[in-house]
Amino acid sequence: MIKFFDLYKQDKNIHKAIFKDIKKLFKRGDFILGEEVIKFEKNFANFCNSKYAISCANGTDALTIALKSLNLPRKSEVIIPAMTYCSTAFAVINSNLTPVLVDTGYLKPTIDLNDLKRKITSKTKAIIPVHLFGSAADLSGIKKIINRKKIFIVDDCAQAHGAFDDSNPLSGKKIGATSDISCFSLYPGKNLGAYGDGGIITTNSKKRFNVIKKIRNLGSEKKFKHDYVGVNSRLDTIQAIILNKKLTFLKNLNKKRKKIAELYDNKINNKKITKLKYSKSCVYHQYVILVKQRKKLIKVFNDKKIQYGFHYPKSINQLDVFKIKFKRKKFCNAERMAKEGISIPIDPNLSNKDINIIIKTLNEL
Repeated sequence: MIKFFDLYKQDKNIHKAIFKDIKKLFKRGDFILGEEVIKFEKNFANFCNSKYAISCANGTDALTIALKSLNLPRKSEVIIPAMTYCSTAFAVINSNLTPVLVDTGYLKPTIDLNDLKRKITSKTKAIIPVHLFGSAADLSGIKKIINRKKIFIVDDCAQAHGAFDDSNPLSGKKIGATSDISCFSLYPGKNLGAYGDGGIITTNSKKRFNVIKKIRNLGSEKKFKHDYVGVNSRLDTIQAIILNKKLTFLKNLNKKRKKIAELYDNKINNKKITKLKYSKSCVYHQYVILVKQRKKLIKVFNDKKIQYGFHYPKSINQLDVFKIKFKRKKFCNAERMAKEGISIPIDPNLSNKDINIIIKTLNEL
């Protein structure tokens, strides 16, 4: 069996250190917003080259809290890509805002700038570029389109821990440091994942940092003093212990993902398979290929015991909950990715033997 992602194998060398620190936590008892949480927030901000980081309960909450912190007029339009996870759209709706869909680029997992230009109106108050599969969206291009309009960029970085902002290579800054607010998921399967739910928000604005910090904790920084109608969305200290340990290995694990992706780029050679165009510094949370004969490939993978995934089998406009809202609207590139896309293993600890089996299987399709 070639596993899609083996979390136990990836982390087994640090389990003892994690257990040791959790045992110390049991004695201290600071289970909510404890010292390890504060430490992780500082460490993650440093990792992203951002000034501030605020942890929360999950990536969906991170997006929702970020949008709420902007205090936008009710039903303001927020532009999101048509190919993303449902959380991006749900966060907009749960913030009493209106999602507007934009197609992805041709053979790209990120937002299409030409379609974006067409969709901006006087009601547009925010854009959520999604760095899908770890591929960085063109943030500089988006900023040029916005120009001097008062439109916020709240990027969804749920799959891009450690990717660089390739659209501005001279800055040398990572995703998480170049937008108004950036939102990360720390779900177990992410490049940086906890052993449960978790999320974190980064920003360079002290004002937004103070607001977000309160909103995630019931609108309060000091007990019984509530400045905002907030939410109960805090990262627990146990998860922070795990994440602090894992953060030190993230750069190396991302390098391994990139090496595997390079092998796939160079050695997968089959006219039936179309490869996507990823950003230069992509951290390959997923490696997605397009296959017209997807059912045939699925059968071959099942026969050869090669695990696979779908990211995602439906574009946002195709989800049952949105079929009426986006009726008669087409997003050709996103819909093609949904129909033909299949995620192949890119576990950083895949053996060369397993990688070669995957490549051979795809070339013989």
